Amino acid sequence: MSALARKFILPTASAALPGRAEAVTVAPVNVVTGNPMSAPYPANMQQCSFGMGCFWGVEPLFFNLPGVYTTAAGFTGGLTPNPRYEEVCSGGTGHSEVVFVVYDPARISFGQLLDLFWESHNPRQGMRQGADLGTQFRSGIYASTDAQLRQAQASQMAHQRSISSRGLGPITTEIMIAPTFYFAENHHQQYLHKNPDGYCSQQGTDTSCIWTVPTHKSQPEARV
Repeated sequence: MSALARKFILPTASAALPGRAEAVTVAPVNVVTGNPMSAPYPANMQQCSFGMGCFWGVEPLFFNLPGVYTTAAGFTGGLTPNPRYEEVCSGGTGHSEVVFVVYDPARISFGQLLDLFWESHNPRQGMRQGADLGTQFRSGIYASTDAQLRQAQASQMAHQRSISSRGLGPITTEIMIAPTFYFAENHHQQYLHKNPDGYCSQQGTDTSCIWTVPTHKSQPEARV
């Protein structure tokens, strides 16, 4: 099997990369929100993670929202402890690229976050998002509570009815109680804020890149 073909198949536990005990060290605060990326968080906050393709383009969708306390780019849903970016990109860890979101439910609801999730990527593409190919780009909602999980599942059913009425195919989004979240290396955090001309492939369903502030002047080749 070719290296490219392997990127579309989740590894088994015996085949996954071994990982390590040491976690990635990230900056103390999110440079956009000014709030800590790492716990502890204020007691009134809730959290969840979203996989929508390349996390560089996903994070700005959330850190700009009123009511979002902090965000972080990272990995979840895989087998390798404390994976590194290159390992995730190899397809050997089973992780999805995600954005971890900590939010104030008194200011923004989980339902509003779900609406943004469904509107801001194509959830029907399996192990890819647009031209970005591999298991790490799969669509996913990773809930922190049973209530969030039930709401996410109900929203998926509603969204499926909506897109089916337009003749579009089945949703492939992975929905589960959140496995362990691992921070990506610090240079991935708030990437497009730090690199406004950087790569953004983020798309709504069948639309062009939706993260447009500022306008990206260059688009590197797709990530595979």
